[in-house]
Amino acid sequence: MTIRAKFRCNTVEQSTSGPVQVMRYNSSSGQSEPTDMMTWPRTYRFFPSYDPDVPEDQRYAAATPSGELVLRVDNPAVSFEPGRFYYLDFTLVE
Repeated sequence: MTIRAKFRCNTVEQSTSGPVQVMRYNSSSGQSEPTDMMTWPRTYRFFPSYDPDVPEDQRYAAATPSGELVLRVDNPAVSFEPGRFYYLDFTLVE
């Protein structure tokens, strides 16, 4: 069974970080080697969506009346826009 919630991204907090040492696979040597990498982590804060005039929000209100979702993302390909709405699906892992 999947449970769907509707969240709005309220804020994004951008921070900078110095070089972090990560292990990367080197195909030439066939070994994992430490590598310095700059990171640009962002923290996203989401809150459940509820507008009494929006029928969809009325349906979700019973499942997500309040709460907060905080995500810290370091992948530059992943981004969320403040003010935009997103669905969050929960599916049980067997």
